[in-house]
Amino acid sequence: MKGLVARLAASLRRILAIAQKELIQLARDRLSLGFIVGIPSLQLMLFGYAINLDVRNVPAAVVDQAESALSRRLVGELEATRAFRVRSVVRSEAGAIRLLERSAVGVAVVIPPDFDRRLYRGRGAEISLLADASNPTVEAAVTAAGSGLGAQLAARMAPFASGQATAATRALPLGRTRYGPESDMVRPDAIRVAVVPFYNPERRTPVFIVPGLVGVILTMTMMLMTALAVVRERERGTFEFLIATPVRRTEVMLGKILPYLAVGHVQVAIVLTLGAVLFDVPIRGSLAELAVGAAVFIAAMLTLGLVISSPARTQFQAVQMAFFFFLPSMLLSGFMFPFDAMPEPAQWIGELLPLTHFLRIARGILLKGASLESLLGEVGAIALFAVATLAIAVRTFTKRIG
Repeated sequence: MKGLVARLAASLRRILAIAQKELIQLARDRLSLGFIVGIPSLQLMLFGYAINLDVRNVPAAVVDQAESALSRRLVGELEATRAFRVRSVVRSEAGAIRLLERSAVGVAVVIPPDFDRRLYRGRGAEISLLADASNPTVEAAVTAAGSGLGAQLAARMAPFASGQATAATRALPLGRTRYGPESDMVRPDAIRVAVVPFYNPERRTPVFIVPGLVGVILTMTMMLMTALAVVRERERGTFEFLIATPVRRTEVMLGKILPYLAVGHVQVAIVLTLGAVLFDVPIRGSLAELAVGAAVFIAAMLTLGLVISSPARTQFQAVQMAFFFFLPSMLLSGFMFPFDAMPEPAQWIGELLPLTHFLRIARGILLKGASLESLLGEVGAIALFAVATLAIAVRTFTKRIG
């Protein structure tokens, strides 16, 4: 019995010694310590502050065909509800639809030219909300806001449509004290709001998710492939042999990412094919234009992988660093949660992420039939990120071998 206790005590001392050695090694690894503290802190801040499912202040475009004091008052009342935030005023429905295609706005408010006349005569004025249903969350928020919006607007604008002696009398024609001898009521609602869903009238979630998955999958795989490829060569000792060859450092970087451009397009083809076959996801735009946009995005993710490979000593560290970038990309890009529902600081960070811009490209081309020309701003933002990360990769690579 005493011998068994002694063996157990000796085994426990060895286990504690190994555990102490691991703790000391972990304390010396600053990168791992950073992830121990950084990952939970980042997740807490993202989910606590940046993620918000309560969509308010949906960016809106206004098509004011009435162009009257009453219609301008209506726009002001719309903003006062805090359901919408007017971002632009356009002159035609075609201009508003172009903004919807580029995801510049989430809804277009169309005020017809006979709005004043129908409201004054009690014939039931009507406004239309053209909602971007490619994002079901935003479309649901627009529908929910529009369900009681007509009665709310009618109550706010009642003094303007009545003959009461209020500030509304300033909008009356000269010498008149009320609008019409009697209310020529045809519809029971003074103002009716019609919500028209665009691009995804069935409100199917896969239609929204599958194009986004193209960007999410490329973000993770392309970034990891290049990072692990470089770190793997460094671990095996073949990277120094590559450096010794008469090849410029920039050529090494470009040669590393070139094969993966084709691999990335194969992944895009697989996701789109499965999405169309299994989930009936529409493809309304040009696949050739999508391939061009995807090529720029893939290049950006590959150069980011090269940046990650520089400080990483092991493949495990490379995976950790990739996850540190992947998490905010997935949460702040608009893939899972409405982009416009996030606080402004979170939106500023999201605008720096290539995935945010590629999601607008993929959903714009696939679901809305938008042209790449209308999305050049998004392509330019991704290209700028790719050039910056390539420059950083070349510079850090030079420092390591200098």
